[in-house]
Amino acid sequence: MNIEWLRDYCLSKAGVTESFPFGEDVLVFKVLGKMFALISINEPDSVNLKCDPEKSIELRAEYPEAIIAGYHMNKKLWNTVYFRGVPAPLLKELVDHSYTEVVAKLTKKDKAELAKFK
Repeated sequence: MNIEWLRDYCLSKAGVTESFPFGEDVLVFKVLGKMFALISINEPDSVNLKCDPEKSIELRAEYPEAIIAGYHMNKKLWNTVYFRGVPAPLLKELVDHSYTEVVAKLTKKDKAELAKFK
């Protein structure tokens, strides 16, 4: 897995846009304006993903070298996931989980808007 795969996969999801709100080094993926994935352009070896707090604890215990508390993020809700340390199917699952976590918190109006993309 790499930054190209991540970009293509994130942009394939409904309602997703990409931007650089934190400067030209950090590529951010949002669903209807809400962040669900961030990756450094200069050091594209990991991605920050939103995660359920209980699941975060489990993942960090199972992959202590590859999944850590989110760098520069809320440590309960975000993980930094290193591409080299997790199997590809798990990385895909974690991107899906992050997207789903954000979508679940959208307003009814935003969820209705998102349904138009499907």
